[in-house]
Parts: sequence; C-alpha cells; structure tokens
Amino acid sequence: MEVVIHAVVLAFGLILPLGVQNVFIFNQGMRQRRYIHALPAVITAGVSDTLLIGAAVGGVSLILLQWPLLANVMYAVGSLFLLYMAWSIWRSSESVEGSQTVMSAGRQIAFAASVSLLNPHALLDTVAVIGTSSLQYEGVERIYFALTAAAVSWIWFLGLAGAGRVIGRTDRTGRISLVFNRFSAVVMVGLVCMMLWKLIYS
Repeated sequence: MEVVIHAVVLAFGLILPLGVQNVFIFNQGMRQRRYIHALPAVITAGVSDTLLIGAAVGGVSLILLQWPLLANVMYAVGSLFLLYMAWSIWRSSESVEGSQTVMSAGRQIAFAASVSLLNPHALLDTVAVIGTSSLQYEGVERIYFALTAAAVSWIWFLGLAGAGRVIGRTDRTGRISLVFNRFSAVVMVGLVCMMLWKLIYS
C-alpha cells in the first residue's frame, strides 16, 4: 500500500501542472464532436507515458542524466517541435468561429506522441522523479510502483479529455475553443523560451 500511495503522489505531482501534454489532451476533448473521437490523443499520451515510466523504472533512461550533451540536443529538438505545434494551433484558431478544423486521428497521434516523447521537461522529470524514486524498491514492489504511476496517467488523460468535451458542448459559437487554442499556443511558446534559456545558460 505504501508503494501504491507513493507512486500516486509522485505521478499526480508530475502530471497536474499545466503543460503542453495536458493542454493538448484537453483541447482535443473540447474540439472533437464526440468523446470517442478524442481517444487517439488520449491513448497515445497514455502509451507514451507508460513507455517513459517503464524506461525510467528500468534504468534505461538514466543515460540522459549521464550525458548532458544529449539532454541539450533534446531541448533543441523539443523546442522546434513545440514551435511548430504552437504555429499550427494558432493558425487553426484563425478559422471562422465555430468552423475550426478538427484534427484527424492520425494528426492527434502524431501530435500527442511528439508532446509526450519529444518534450524534454517530461522526459527529464520522469527520469529524475519516477526513475530515481523507484530505486528504493525491488522486484514486485518496483513493478507495482511503475504500474500505479502509469495508471494515474491513463486515468488523468481520460478525465481531462472528458472535461474538455463537457466544455466543448457548451461552446455553441466556438469562441471558447478559439480562445483556448490561442492560450495553448502561448503556453507552448512560453515553454520553448524556458527550454532555450536552460539550453543557453546550462
């Protein structure tokens, strides 16, 4: 029980702060016409987090902590992807209110994978927090720790998309979606600035 509680607290601590992944999942829940249509993004984010947690707990991703140059490359590549996403979302918000383009399942998967696997903050946080904390457990306890942390991610993403869908139903004019898209783009640019700052002054 202590292992499960520990994993839940750490996972929620990592996933609750406003980030690109959360913004994107909520956005898809709000913009898709039905909840089920947002599942490609939700499933991709859940699978990505599960893979990252598995790698961190397994010790594979600890390589990132031993190679500072690799981390810098990740920050540079991640910044480019986030800028592209911010530009794409801002462009979509320029559509006529109420007629914004809805992402296809393929684009949802590609975007969700990029913000999950190419986001240096998510990668390094998972390694530093989940990976390091798991070292105090052995055998079955470490497996429980990893499974619990992954389950928290899945539950959170499913709920986040659901919350977005509830708000999307009340958005008859499309104005809420338009404002949220622009807010999402600004958040992404802000995160890019933070990553570039770390890259330059690290």
